[in-house]
Amino acid sequence: MTRSPYRSVSKSSDRFEETVIAVILGLMAMITFANVVIRKLQEFSFWRSESFAPITGPLATFGLLSLELTVFLFAWLVLLGASYCVKQRAHLGVDLVTAAVAPAPRKIMAMIAVLCSVFYAFLLFKGSWDYWANFANLPATTGRWFPTGFEEKFLSKGWYEVDDVNMPGFLQFIADWMNDGEPYEKVPRFIPYFVLPLGMGLLLYRFIQAGLKVYRDEADSIIVAHEVEDSVKAIEDEDKS
Repeated sequence: MTRSPYRSVSKSSDRFEETVIAVILGLMAMITFANVVIRKLQEFSFWRSESFAPITGPLATFGLLSLELTVFLFAWLVLLGASYCVKQRAHLGVDLVTAAVAPAPRKIMAMIAVLCSVFYAFLLFKGSWDYWANFANLPATTGRWFPTGFEEKFLSKGWYEVDDVNMPGFLQFIADWMNDGEPYEKVPRFIPYFVLPLGMGLLLYRFIQAGLKVYRDEADSIIVAHEVEDSVKAIEDEDKS
């Protein structure tokens, strides 16, 4: 039995989101824990002695950049998690009206909700691309609501760097592409900002995917509503037993 390309792409995107989200959560936990330990050590007088200077210097630098790094990781977590929650139907919603109507009008209402969500995600995707593109030395789109082309003249911002996170040496080859060969001191902004078009593109894809499920009668909505009550009741029943 041959596997359809649609299912292969769907499973690959699932694994991608799950893996990246898990890695981000792990990194955030480790960085935050290390930062707390460093801050506590700095309260002791012996830590400020010259004998510990070779250690305290790099650790102080890590404590400075850890805040910005955690902020970027949290942004990746939120924006990638938004699309994954659409896939898992984990976004909360109210189904008071749709649950009270027959299946046929319920499907129509669900499809209207899908179309609104797809339109909104498309606008987010366009806006995120337009914001990120110049940081990657790429043209933004023209048109207020829908892309009508690409900018012919734009200000390249590939040389913009973040504030604190140092550029790893193994990534300096990017400078030849984006910064006229001049080495970066800090990480260029287009790298952490890439989550904007990536996350919104995945969100658009997930809403289209959810809409196809509603159209094929594989799901009756794109939200979780009364299912939450069923899950809570099942947990309460387990606790009582």
